Amino acid sequence: MYGTVAHCRIKPGAEAQLLAELREFEQAHVPGTVATLVYRMDADDRECYIAVAFSDKEAYLANARSEEQDQRYHQMLRWLEGPPEWHDGEIVAHLGLPVQSR
Repeated sequence: MYGTVAHCRIKPGAEAQLLAELREFEQAHVPGTVATLVYRMDADDRECYIAVAFSDKEAYLANARSEEQDQRYHQMLRWLEGPPEWHDGEIVAHLGLPVQSR
């Protein structure tokens, strides 16, 4: 598997809108997408990390280079204080633990 982790800061009051945009990404069933995780930091509830996993690097790159993803990215920026800091890489382990949202 392959994916990216984005570190970002959400604009005040914009978390619900950001999460709605990320749900639209999930509903688009982008080929190769495995999972999307969003972390809200305890120390600062406007700081978040978004992790997106793909089946392989080729699926990730195909999405990253697509016009549809470029549009989704620019829509997402509306809810952030600035561009995310991206960290791409190979996923070397997935433990498959279920996650409950609050």
